[in-house]
This record gives sequence, structure tokens and C-alpha cells, in this order.
Amino acid sequence: MAHDADVIVVGAGLAGLVAASELVDAGRKVLLLDQEPEASLGGQAWWSFGGLFMVDTPEQRRLRVRDSSALALQDWLGSAAFDRPEDEWPKRWAEAYVDFASGEKRAWLHGLGVRFFPLVQWAERGGYLAGGHGNSVPRFHVTWGTGPGIVEPFAKRVRQAEAAGLLEFRFRHRVTGLTTTGGVVDGVSGEVLVPSAVERAEPSSREVAGSFELRAQAVVVTSGGIGGNHELVRRNWPARMGTPPEHMLSGVPDHVDGLMLQVVNEAGGRIINEDRMWHYPEGIDNHSPVWSRHGIRILPGPSPLWLDATGKRLPIPLFPGFDALGALEHIVKTGHGHSWFLLNQRIIGKEFALSGSEQNPDLTGRDVKMLLKRVLPGAVTPVEVFAKRSPEFITGRTVAEVVAGMNALVGEDLVDAAELQRVVVERDRQVLSGLGKDMQVNAMREARKFLTDKVMRVVEPHALLDPKAGPLIAVRLSVLTRKTLGGLHTDLSGRVLTQDGSVLEGVYAAGEAAGFGGGGVHGYRALEGTFLGGCLFSGRTAGRAAAKALG
Repeated sequence: MAHDADVIVVGAGLAGLVAASELVDAGRKVLLLDQEPEASLGGQAWWSFGGLFMVDTPEQRRLRVRDSSALALQDWLGSAAFDRPEDEWPKRWAEAYVDFASGEKRAWLHGLGVRFFPLVQWAERGGYLAGGHGNSVPRFHVTWGTGPGIVEPFAKRVRQAEAAGLLEFRFRHRVTGLTTTGGVVDGVSGEVLVPSAVERAEPSSREVAGSFELRAQAVVVTSGGIGGNHELVRRNWPARMGTPPEHMLSGVPDHVDGLMLQVVNEAGGRIINEDRMWHYPEGIDNHSPVWSRHGIRILPGPSPLWLDATGKRLPIPLFPGFDALGALEHIVKTGHGHSWFLLNQRIIGKEFALSGSEQNPDLTGRDVKMLLKRVLPGAVTPVEVFAKRSPEFITGRTVAEVVAGMNALVGEDLVDAAELQRVVVERDRQVLSGLGKDMQVNAMREARKFLTDKVMRVVEPHALLDPKAGPLIAVRLSVLTRKTLGGLHTDLSGRVLTQDGSVLEGVYAAGEAAGFGGGGVHGYRALEGTFLGGCLFSGRTAGRAAAKALG
């Protein structure tokens, strides 16, 4: 039977681009399919902040951060908390990925022209015991150029392959089935969608113009997760996390719908850990949305008070930036779908950032002069510009004024001004004492021992009610759907496995479709910077394995 290509890659996001790059580098002919228009090449990665988890790097060492592969694996396993029989392959993927992040990852990317912002960030700090969740040291390396900067070298490689006749794009091709011969998958079938001229990530038409069937020796599935499909998110929502709120924002475009996962499942591939997800509790409405229910995540420093919908502080160690999923679970179980950050102008000017390439024009545009303005006194940050346009930010000179705005925004008097005043005064006394027992205040002081935090991420502890630091600001936060931690069960070559653990011949999976490797490399919790990195590593692994298998 004639083949249309050696390998078909389904999904033109980062994992798909990496897999395709490896295949064409090995001389294989590739068809790269995606249901979206060409404008969305690069998928979700293009919209990201570009953060990468790396271990024992020159950037860390220059900041006097002492990291190691052993410490990183300890943190990973403490966060993942693998506890299921099907976690055998995910755990192996975790060990392999930490080796990659501790070894050739940086050099490989550097060789492709990727560069990194020198001040490493400290995400997901945990706050538990040594063997629990969280990064013991800063490991979040921001790509110079953010998401577009990490997509760029791989998009360039596949474009070069296209010009050389080794790769052909098939946009607006939605795969609805896998074809088999003799029990081996040998192609895909599906629907050709009508042409669309929408901009990147805007919802595109699902009108069908025709059908297609394509043959190849192998199929690599890199179609992403389920974050844009709220119906599927709710269906898979774990009972341990409470009942999902009625109102949720989307941190990913509409086309992240999980449909390809079902296609592979129907062909015999096994999906595991569907109930493991990574959503954020710090989402805010995008005042200029690109996709449906478009939300932005706040990347906070540790100083704001995190309050539930009724104005109560979240428990230790659920401080901003310490345990996203722990905070999400606590907030959802209160029975309300929102929470609040309470801070002041001094804090927002230094500690708040917005996740996403479009919200960080200095880093995305590689503009050094614009970037330097972030640390200048009185400089207006991108988040402050955003805040002026967003109704989610409430300002006031007093706690009572802010609470009036908070209650008005939600349409219900959930927060008591007198009680919140008491909470803020108690916190401020801890700061003014110079010592104190408040664990959040102590965490702020500890954070400032790290240069990056002292320079650009954590303000010097001060009283929230200090009029010189005002006005007060409250920010309403909503649940933001984002990543799928479970996915197609794969071995260390990226080959998809069946229900009995045997290989589904001819099919590979990578990226979020494979739970970033193995069907759940992160376990229950992630360490941040591991999503793009998971796409890179699993895409590279699957591409190389498929190329080698073809002989």
C-alpha cells in the first residue's frame, strides 16, 4: 500500500513541531496535520511565558543557587506523589526528564539559538517538609522571547524541511479516526474544515468541507489536552478537589478540546490519570479576549494576603506562589468560585506579573530598555496598565472602601469590613515587630535573601495600611483551566500502550496528549516550567523513536 508520508504528526503545537523536526532531521518525510489555520502554528506554547524547569545551570550558579539532579528528583517525586500501579511509566519518565533537565537540555536549546533571562525565578515554593511538594530552590528559567522564543527554532526547522520537500503541512485537517491494517495503525482519517482567516487562537469554524484519509508507517499524536473543553474538565474533575465552580476561565484556546485523545482511545490506546489536572486559582478576565472565556493568570510574589470569598486568610502554606493546586482545592471546597488578593500599590508595582507572551512585551520583544524599566522606581508595569482596564481590580484608601467595592463586584455582602480590618491590623503588627510569628511574613523575609526576589519580585515587608504604600488594592481571582496532567499511556519511547500494557503498534504520543510523557509524568502536582519542557522532551523522544523504528 502506498504511503503519503513516512510519518504523520497530528498537532502543530510545540511537541508536534519538535517531533517533526527530529523526524525530518533523520531524513523522514512528514505530514503535519492540525485542525486550526496556519496562523495558530505553535499552539499554546506561543502564548506562554516561556518558563523552563532546568537544574544546576550557569544562571543558577551565578545567583549562588546550589541545585542538583538528586535534589530536583526529590522535589519532583515529593510533588508527584505517585501512588497508582499505572504510575510505573510516568515515574520512569519523571526520572528521565529530571536527567534531561539536569543535563543536555540547556545546551541543546542553546545550540538552537534559545537564550534565557539571567534572573531565575522561584515558582511553586511549596512550604511543606523537605520531602513534600515544591521547588527547594529557584529553577524557573524564562526564555528570552517568552513563548514565541521557544517556538521559533522548531518552527524554523520545519519550514526549512517544507522548502526541502521533506515536510508538508495540512492545516484545517481534523483527525476523527485511526486506520489499521493487520492490527497495526497505518494512517488517519478525518474531516477537512472550511478555510478560516481568523487570527491566532481565535475560535475557528467547525464547518466541514470534505473528508480525507492518509497513510503512513507511523502516527505521532501531539494534539494537546482538554483545558478548553469545560464539559470534559468537569467530567474528569476529581472528587478530592470538591465540586468545580460554575464559572471558570480558560487559560487555553477553544481548540484545546481533547477530541484526539478519544480517537486514540477508540483505536485501543489507553488513557490514564484523567482526574489529574493543573488549573490555577489566580485567574482574571482578559479585558481584550482572544478566545472564549479568555483568562490571564497572575504570577504573584509572596506578599499579598490571599483571602477566600468571605475574607478569611487561606491556611499555611497557601501563600501566593507556594502551592497552586493546594490553594485551588481549598478555595473550591469553600463553596465559592472565587478568592481575593489584598495588597497595595507598592506591592503590585514590584510583585505582580501576568503570565503570557502578549502580557510581557519587553521579554517577548527582547527589548532590554523596556525590561529595565520594570525595576525603576515609579515605573508603570504591564500589570498596572492591565489593572486600569480591568474591573477585577478594586482600589480604595481604607479597608472599608475596598470591601465595599469587593462586595459590589460579586453582588453579595460576603466580606465583613470590620473583620478584614482586624486581620490586616494583626498582620501589620507582625511586620512592625521586626520579628513576628506570621509564617507568610517570615516567608517574605526569607525570599528576599535570594537576589532575584530582592531585586524584582519581593518588596521589603511593610504595613499594608501604610499610607505611603497605598492605595489598597483587592483583586478578584477565578479558577483558570489550563493543563491536563493525565493522558495517553506511553513507554519511554513514546509508544502508546493498550489496556493490557502491550504496544499499540504504529502510534506514538507526546506533549500534553501523553500527560507530557508516560500518561502523567507530573503525578498530582507540577513544579512549573515543566509543561513546555515536557513538550520538548517528549516530542524529541517520540520523534527520534519513530524515526529509528522505520529503519
